[in-house]
Amino acid sequence: MMKAIVYKKYGPPEVAQLMEVDRPLPKDNEVLVKVYASTVNRTDSGFRSAEYFISRFWTGLFKPKHHILGCEFSGIIEEKGKHVNTFNIGDNVFGFNDKTCGGHGEYLTISETDALAVMPVHLNFAEAAAITEGAHYALCDIRAAKVTSGQQVMVYGATGAIGSAAVQLLKTLGTNVTAVCNTKNVELVKSLGADCVIDYQKEDFTKTEKRFDFILDAVGKTSFGKCKPLLKDRGIYISTELGKNAENVFLALTTSLRNGKKVLFPIPTITKEDIMYLKELVDTGKFKPILDRSYKLEEIVEAYKYVESGQKIGNVIIKVRE
Repeated sequence: MMKAIVYKKYGPPEVAQLMEVDRPLPKDNEVLVKVYASTVNRTDSGFRSAEYFISRFWTGLFKPKHHILGCEFSGIIEEKGKHVNTFNIGDNVFGFNDKTCGGHGEYLTISETDALAVMPVHLNFAEAAAITEGAHYALCDIRAAKVTSGQQVMVYGATGAIGSAAVQLLKTLGTNVTAVCNTKNVELVKSLGADCVIDYQKEDFTKTEKRFDFILDAVGKTSFGKCKPLLKDRGIYISTELGKNAENVFLALTTSLRNGKKVLFPIPTITKEDIMYLKELVDTGKFKPILDRSYKLEEIVEAYKYVESGQKIGNVIIKVRE
């Protein structure tokens, strides 16, 4: 048996409850990870609440198919299936699993070919657990926009898990990054490598004279209409949210038919190659996840409420065990 946060119906944070459940058993191609840390993030919150009905096509139409959330995790391999060759018992690992999740439990299983890798040696479990969620969304959007060196890029909402990762990933590509954030986080965003920081509490970001090849709204709080005048003739706008009345999906379909400014709405994916790429960036000091605060497993409701307040900076950690 093991302790885990279980949700059996969609709803507010309170549907997530600490319970005793059976410990999973690894299949021949899987490893059993003893989880030390996880995160609470927008993916977990979205799956739990099912606020966007479309998410139910992945998680279950009427009720959740998998009852333990936590798509990000870090821990130690405790057992492995007989066909597993790339990992050993005792390896410190981190990973991402938005199909069956499991990070909000003391143990999880995952295939060795999925998004799983040995931890960067200089990170602790909390830091390693926060590498993948925001970064893989940012990476997906950057690749969809086909960003290249020398381009002008804006990141609106540069302090969340996605935005803080995006600033760092964009700098590794040699772009000029303008980041938008609030007053108290200006210095933090500068430390991430942003070339220019706009404090939206002191000035209107739409009044900048710069024009951009790519604008990433990493928090879903602006719109294509507001950002369109800031785009170059063939500039690209991507938001991490559907937008008002799901307008970003509609605009992605309609603007694709023209040669001018475009909205893209890529469906995020993550592969073994992606997680190895992110690990390499961490190992070489080009990317480091930002941590906000941590909660114990039994404090999951408070963690969800904080994440959904829209105030978090970077990542919120769940300490599954000390």
